[in-house]
Formats: sequence, structure tokens, C-alpha cells
Amino acid sequence: MTKTKLTFFIPDLDNPIELPFITAGIKAGFPSPAADFDETKISLDAVLVKNREATFYAKATGTSMIGAGIDDEDILVIDRSLEPRNNKVAVCYIDGEFTVKRIKVTKDGVLLMPENKAFEPIKITEENQLIIWGIVTHVVKRL
Repeated sequence: MTKTKLTFFIPDLDNPIELPFITAGIKAGFPSPAADFDETKISLDAVLVKNREATFYAKATGTSMIGAGIDDEDILVIDRSLEPRNNKVAVCYIDGEFTVKRIKVTKDGVLLMPENKAFEPIKITEENQLIIWGIVTHVVKRL
């Protein structure tokens, strides 16, 4: 099985940090001379967290999900209130270990799919103990 280490954090929604937010968007082409900062503020917790009681952050390690845009040391936003569904990226607790994989439901059963060809899918059997711990809703990256 592909080992993935996750470090979990609870969002501190009682003390949000509000930072300046450019509401007009930033063009990737030529800059607009009229685009100045306005006084709008944003808290990323308020944008990323939809269900306060069921949301956690986790730092991912490993490269098994790079094709899904999850790189080593990215921060995952995980909502435990969402239903697991086919093709969703989920934090799974399987046989005593956490891993992040895409859920694939087939007529033959459930697979936990990596998004890196260097890793093999995990076929869930009756011998496995699997808990879909939560669904990944956002990924926070460092460039």
C-alpha cells in the first residue's frame, strides 16, 4: 500500500485573518493602469470552509496524487460532512493508515486510485478496513 503521511489541523475560524482582496481580478496579460486596490478584505477560512464543524486542514506528503494537483507538502481542505462519491478525491483511513486517493466505484468493487503512474491502485477487499474520512474540497499550494 502507498503510505501517505497527513498532519491534521483544525481551522481557527474564531480569529480570522482578513487580508486585502482585489475583487476585479488580476489579468495575466497587460496590466490595467486603472486597477488599484480597493478596501475589500477576505478571510481564506471564510472562503474555504463551508461546514465549520466538519472541516479540517491536513498537510500531505508524498507524490501519489500529483496528477490531481496535490503535491508534497500541500495543504488539503477536507470536509467530513460530504458524501463519498465516485471520482471524488478523499482522505481514506485504510488498515490503520491514512492515504489520499481518488475513489473509483466499479461493478467489481471499490478502488482507491493514485494520480501518478508510479503508484498502483488499491483494490478494496473484504479483508480491508476502510473509512472514507473526508472529501478534499480545496488544495492550498506553495509556488
